[in-house]
Amino acid sequence: MPKTTKRGTPKQDELPSTLKRSDSKAQRTFAKAHDSAAEQYGDVERAHRVAFSALKHTHEKVGDHWEPKDHKGPSDAKAEGGRGTDAETAGGVDANASKKHLLDIARRLDVSGRSRMTKDELVEGIQKANDRATREARD
Repeated sequence: MPKTTKRGTPKQDELPSTLKRSDSKAQRTFAKAHDSAAEQYGDVERAHRVAFSALKHTHEKVGDHWEPKDHKGPSDAKAEGGRGTDAETAGGVDANASKKHLLDIARRLDVSGRSRMTKDELVEGIQKANDRATREARD
């Protein structure tokens, strides 16, 4: 099912809930990447994965929505390695960001114990906080 209208604007009722709460650039990025991948591969599930991968190059998940990143590029080892990698995804957390940036995000999300965490622990803590915020926003 196309995620964009004939004019190229995202169809709000076709977007995942986290994107409905995000800026229009995030919505357009996801929708256009999804439609292009669906046309190219003919597989809805693969198109969905491709669209989120494209989104993660320009945005990061913060709580229950997506925010623009300070820099463009892959957000984690999975995004860097592509389809054939066994690397884990960080679920929208910009694992390639600086520890300072991750601490700032963790502070915004009120991640407990953040000041003593390693970078990998911060990524995991932010991921859990994001999942919790998304669950609460859906209820």
